[in-house]
Amino acid sequence: MDLPYSASAEPGRGDSGRSALPLTKSRQGTLPLDTVANTSAGTGCDSECPPIALTPEVARLLAADAAVAIGVSGGKDSCAVAIAVDRHLEAIGHAGPRILIHADLGRVEWRDSLAACQRLAERVGWELVIVRRQAGDLLHRWNGRWANNVARYAALECVQVILPWSTPSMRFCTSEMKTRIIASALAKRFPDRPILNITGIRRQESANRRGKPISAIDTNLTTRTREVFVWNPIIEWPIEQIWRTISEAGLTHEAYAVYGSTRVSCVFCNMSSIGDLRAAASCPENHEIYRAMVDLEARSTFAFQGSRWLADTAPHLLDADMRRAVMRARLAAHERMRIEARLPRYLLYVKGWPTTVPSHEDAEMLASIRRRISTLLDIDADYLTGSAVRDRYGDLIAAKPDRPAGT
Repeated sequence: MDLPYSASAEPGRGDSGRSALPLTKSRQGTLPLDTVANTSAGTGCDSECPPIALTPEVARLLAADAAVAIGVSGGKDSCAVAIAVDRHLEAIGHAGPRILIHADLGRVEWRDSLAACQRLAERVGWELVIVRRQAGDLLHRWNGRWANNVARYAALECVQVILPWSTPSMRFCTSEMKTRIIASALAKRFPDRPILNITGIRRQESANRRGKPISAIDTNLTTRTREVFVWNPIIEWPIEQIWRTISEAGLTHEAYAVYGSTRVSCVFCNMSSIGDLRAAASCPENHEIYRAMVDLEARSTFAFQGSRWLADTAPHLLDADMRRAVMRARLAAHERMRIEARLPRYLLYVKGWPTTVPSHEDAEMLASIRRRISTLLDIDADYLTGSAVRDRYGDLIAAKPDRPAGT
C-alpha cells in the first residue's frame, strides 16, 4: 500500500513521460557540487557540504529529468543524503519528480522514525510515500516463519530445526520488507520513466560497503522501457559530516538525541551492538516489542543474535515467568545443538535435498534424533521410526520434477 504524505510538494515535479535511455556501463567518479549547491543557501547545512559522488550515467539521467526516489528511514544517513541530493538538484535545475519513500516495518520501528521522515519531507519540500508489507509487519514475519519452520520439521521437509530470525547473512528483513516493497511502489508510480533509486550507504560503514559502486543498474526495476540506476551519492562521506549535516538541519532522531543509539533501523536489529540494544531497551515505547521478541526466543530456543540472547539486554523488563521460560530455552538450545550435531553430514541440507535415501542405520538415528527434538521443543512430528523416515525420503525424491533426458 502506498500512503502519500504531502509535504509542501513543489510545482513542476510531475511525471513528464520521457522514454528510457539506452543502458551503458557505469564509470565511477566523484564530481564536486556546483558552487551554488555548496553554499548554505537552501535546504540543510549552515556550513559548506562536501562533494556528492556522481557518475556520467547519473548525470545523464538527471539531465533528462529522471524521477528521483530516496529511501528514508528517519536515520542519519538517509536524512543526510536527502539534504545533499536536494541541494544538488536545485543547483542543476532538475525538473523531474522527486519523492522520499519510507518502508514502514511496523512494531519493530522506533516510534519517532515515521515522524522523522515527515520532518525531513517538510524540510526538503518533497512528497513522502509510505509503503508497508500487506502480509504483516516484521514481527509477524518472524512469528510466521517460526510456525512454518515447525510445520516443515514436523513433516520432515527439513532435517534440522530452522531459526525464526533474519540474520546478517540472510537479511529477508531488508529484501522482503524494504527492497521488494519499495521497488514495487516505484514500478507502479513510474512505469515508463527513468529512475534514480537513491540510498544513503557509505563505504566507511563496513567492509562489504567499501566495495559498493557509486551507481549501478537496478536489476529489480530496469525493464525494456525503463532505465533505473541505484545511486549512492554520499558513499564517500565520513560519519562526522553525517552528524554535522543532520544536526545543522535540525533532523536528529530521538534514538540518537535522547537514548544514545548510534543507529536507527529496527529498535532491536540483528546487527546492533550491545550498546545500541541497551539504548533501545531504555526507551519505554520499545518495551512491548522487546518482550514480544524475547517471547519468540523462548518459544523457539533460538537467540536473536546467534549466541547473544536479546533477553540478556534488559532482563529487568521481564516478569518471573518469562525469565524462567528463557532459562528453559537456553538449556533446550544447548541440548538441541548437541543432539543435531550427531546428524550424518550427507543428510544435511544441500541444493536439491533430499539427494538419497538414508541407510537403515542412519534412518534409525535420524528417527531417534527427531523423537528427542520433538519432545524437547514440543513439536507434534511425524516420521519417528527408521522405516517411516526411509519411506518419507523415498516419497520426497519421487515427488521431484522429472529430470531432463540424459541428465
